[in-house]
Amino acid sequence: MGIQQHWDRIYGTKDDQQLSWYEPLPVVSVRLLEAAGLNADTCVLDVGGGDSRLVDYLVGHDLTCLAVLDISAAALARARSRLGASADVPTWIAADVTAEWSLKPMDIWHDRAVFHFLTDADSRARYRAHLLQTVKPHGAAIIATFSPEGPEKCSGLPVVRYTPESLAAELGDELTLVESLRHGHATPWGVIQAFQYSRFVRH
Repeated sequence: MGIQQHWDRIYGTKDDQQLSWYEPLPVVSVRLLEAAGLNADTCVLDVGGGDSRLVDYLVGHDLTCLAVLDISAAALARARSRLGASADVPTWIAADVTAEWSLKPMDIWHDRAVFHFLTDADSRARYRAHLLQTVKPHGAAIIATFSPEGPEKCSGLPVVRYTPESLAAELGDELTLVESLRHGHATPWGVIQAFQYSRFVRH
């Protein structure tokens, strides 16, 4: 089974409360977006946004320059159905973040738990290239991964766990780490997963 089929199967067979990453409101992401200067004119790309509620929050706060990218068309379809008429606001991109896709320059790149699935150096290099092509100079990248205390796998797939410093080293000198925080995410069934969120500024 390919990686796209893997995620389409998950989103096609499980509801929100069966997904470990479900959050009714992405509080930590919103806090870091606001720290990055979020306002009604900000352009935001949510990488791996899938069925996340972040796009609901942003549309509800009158942002109109939005894009959601996810490898799973099934996940994007769920989000679009939930948003109803508001689904016309974002740009929806069904693509692997490491594959071929493009978007106009954006102010903020947000990724909650995609980068840590990239277990080979080539995939991480392609991710980084897309990030640098997409984020405006002086724009922000907000990336959340499992911390070293977090799970070694998620949804049956291996992950790479990071400290803020090791993530910064992986992303390279064009991005400066300006803020990081640890977060214990409670899954719908009460298991606590150790995350680290890092906010970077692009030179």
